[in-house]
Amino acid sequence: MFDVPGLNRLCRESYNDPTEVYERLKQLGMSIVTVTDHDSIDAVETLRRYPDFFLSEEVTVQMPSGTQMHLGVYGINERDHAEIQRRRNDFIALLMYLTERKLFFSVNHVFSGLTGRRDEEDFRWFASYVPAFEIRNGQMWPAANSEAEGLAKRLGKVGIAGSDSHTIAGVGRTYTEVAGARTAEEFLSGLRAGRGVIGGAHGSYGKLTADVYRIIVAMLCDQPWTLPLMPLAALVPAFTAVHWLNEIRFCRTWSAKLESKEKQPRLLWQLESGLETNLAS
Repeated sequence: MFDVPGLNRLCRESYNDPTEVYERLKQLGMSIVTVTDHDSIDAVETLRRYPDFFLSEEVTVQMPSGTQMHLGVYGINERDHAEIQRRRNDFIALLMYLTERKLFFSVNHVFSGLTGRRDEEDFRWFASYVPAFEIRNGQMWPAANSEAEGLAKRLGKVGIAGSDSHTIAGVGRTYTEVAGARTAEEFLSGLRAGRGVIGGAHGSYGKLTADVYRIIVAMLCDQPWTLPLMPLAALVPAFTAVHWLNEIRFCRTWSAKLESKEKQPRLLWQLESGLETNLAS
């Protein structure tokens, strides 16, 4: 369900049927398929029978700074999911588990305000401990994807891409390819080795607005009693416009801050972590 107050009792974030998603991806030429639901692995019950499917998850994580972020974790099992959910409010504990299990994971939409505010400390954690950055998201502003790609290159991170689509229309339109990978294990090994190639579409205001309308139609079909609320759908373009402008503001603010930080000269008394000490001490 949506976590927005008021909508959290009415509307889901997605009404996609897992089998329909899988079949759509195969029609588009995907040789290996994964699904990253928000803090959920319910799709595995339907898709585990397919040998070319592997399980993944998009985890809502609490950072040490108190902010939240979305972490993509790939190639997991049900036991991993349970432990990840247990630790997701403690980023350091979660890092320890992912490292111990040798799981591949990524920071998703790093220049997006979807999860709220960001802190400069968050980027230091990402730089130090997260092996991959999502550098093309099929729902994000192209400039935000470009900034994420630039940051990943400067930090030497693996770049990945995904559709992040909550409707059938967009699934598989943004993707990561590893040439010659025949299994999930070969695919993930190729990503770790930096052989992933990203492709496909960026997001746009029109695309986002159309997807919201598709979700509304699906909600109406699923819960016909919501029909009296349909006049509110006229507000969707304004709602998505506010969201899109906030995404632009968020990206520009943080890309400028990080660029400014990178241009500051390193001083002899700086610690290896990049934090300045107090000379007076």
